[in-house]
Amino acid sequence: MKYMRVGPAGAEHPVACTGERYHDLSGVTADIDGAFLAAGALDGAGVAAETLPEIDITGLRIGAPIARPGAVLCIGQNYAAHAAESGAPPPEVPILFYKAPNTVVGPYDDVLIPRGSTKTDWEVELGVVIGRTARYLDSPEHALEHVAGYVTSNDVSERDFQLAVSGGQWSKGKSCETFNPLGPWLVTPDEVGDPNGLRLRSSVNDEPRQDSTTADMIFDVAYLVWSLSQYTVLEPGDLINTGTPQGVALSGRFPYLRHGDTVVVEIDGLGAQRSAVRDAP
Repeated sequence: MKYMRVGPAGAEHPVACTGERYHDLSGVTADIDGAFLAAGALDGAGVAAETLPEIDITGLRIGAPIARPGAVLCIGQNYAAHAAESGAPPPEVPILFYKAPNTVVGPYDDVLIPRGSTKTDWEVELGVVIGRTARYLDSPEHALEHVAGYVTSNDVSERDFQLAVSGGQWSKGKSCETFNPLGPWLVTPDEVGDPNGLRLRSSVNDEPRQDSTTADMIFDVAYLVWSLSQYTVLEPGDLINTGTPQGVALSGRFPYLRHGDTVVVEIDGLGAQRSAVRDAP
C-alpha cells in the first residue's frame, strides 16, 4: 500500500494509492498520522482501499505523506564513502542528531536557502516511519516490526551552520525552514521488501550527483531502530533519516545550491521528488 496527502499546506487530505487509482481516506482517518499508523492503518481498520471512494488528484499539491512527526531523528555519516568525503572515519556507533519537525514539507515544495547561507547542500536518504512504539528493543531481529513504512527524504543541510558556527551540534545546520522535503508516498513494508538494497539517487539541474544503494549503509535499518530505542522512545509517526551516500556538495566536487537550481532525489519503489531552490524571503 502507498499512502499520500494532497491539498494545501496545513490542510492536506489523506489518500491511499492502489496502482494508478487514488482513494479517499477521510472516512477512515483525519490524517496519515501516528494514531492511524499505530492502529495498523487500513489493515487495522479492516478496510480494503478498493472499497473507498476514488479521488482525482490532478492539479492538487502533493504534501508530505505523513502529518508533522513528533520527532525527526537523523543518522550522520552512515555510508562509508560519504564519511570519507566528509574527512571523517566511519563511525563505530550511529551518530544521532535531530531536525525540527517543521522542516518537513512536500516533495515538490520549494527549498528555501536561508539568509546568510553560502553552503546549502542536498542529501538523498531513506526515511523510515515508525508504526509501533519502540523502547528498549531486545535486539535488531524484531525491529522492523515497528516500522510503518518507508519514504524518500531529502535531508537538506547548511554546512557552515552545521560545522563552522554550530557550537558543536549539527542541528543548527539542519533545521532551517523547508529543509526536509518528504515523499511523495509512504510505502508499506510489504511493498518494499528488503530495505537494505534500495537504489537511491540525486541530481541538480539534471546533472547526476549521488548514485548508491542502501546496501552500503554502515548501520542497516533494523540496527538503527534497535539502537535508537536504547536511548529514546520511538513513537508512531516519528521519522528516521538513515543517512546519505557520497556525492554531496560538502565533498568539494560540486557547487552548493543557488537560487534557481532544481534538485531531484529518488529511491526505487519510493518515488522521486523535485524541488525548486529559492532564496528565503
